[in-house]
Amino acid sequence: MSVQSVLLPVFVMIGLTFALLIGMVGARRSALVSRETRIKDIALGQPNWPERATQVGNCYRNQFELPVLFYVLIAIALPIRHADLIIVVLSWVFVITRLIHAGVFVSSNNLGRRSMAWLVGALVLLVMWVYFALRILLLI
Repeated sequence: MSVQSVLLPVFVMIGLTFALLIGMVGARRSALVSRETRIKDIALGQPNWPERATQVGNCYRNQFELPVLFYVLIAIALPIRHADLIIVVLSWVFVITRLIHAGVFVSSNNLGRRSMAWLVGALVLLVMWVYFALRILLLI
């Protein structure tokens, strides 16, 4: 697979992360400007943001949990030339589940839908790692 094919899903994930960062900054700034939140109430990292800022902030923070395993897999697979079509297809499925997860998280925050998107993504990532490990261990 071409480097571009392998990295495009990574770039989409990075784009999602930055979009959520911008959304979080905007929600927090709005809370401070409207005086819904006071600086002294959050200066030491206290969780005193209003619901919307917390919701977007939690979704942003979530991008540094499960997706880290995705980034690590790609960072290892690409230079050793084990990023094949199966890895790329599974990468896209994983990224789509993350986009759905984030979309639900910052909109309705329906826990059932959000959890289902997270679970499917986690299972896809597990399959990616098992496939990758077997290719390495069995020299496929």
